[in-house]
Amino acid sequence: MSQNSTEPGHGNSVASWTTVIIILVAFSIGTLFFWLDNAAMVWASAVLAVLGPVVGWILKRAGFGVGGKHTKAH
Repeated sequence: MSQNSTEPGHGNSVASWTTVIIILVAFSIGTLFFWLDNAAMVWASAVLAVLGPVVGWILKRAGFGVGGKHTKAH
């Protein structure tokens, strides 16, 4: 039997997906430049990883988070 779920869809929003993608790209770039022994770019990717949640928070405040005014399920 199937049951209808009333789960709010945690993390299924533009804000959360953007945050995750930014952090994944930052860690991937940081790993590459760590292997290439380029310290400046490793630190730049670390800064990008820190900016990921900031961008997510800004998008959430702008209404792109779960239940926000710019989402389908608000």
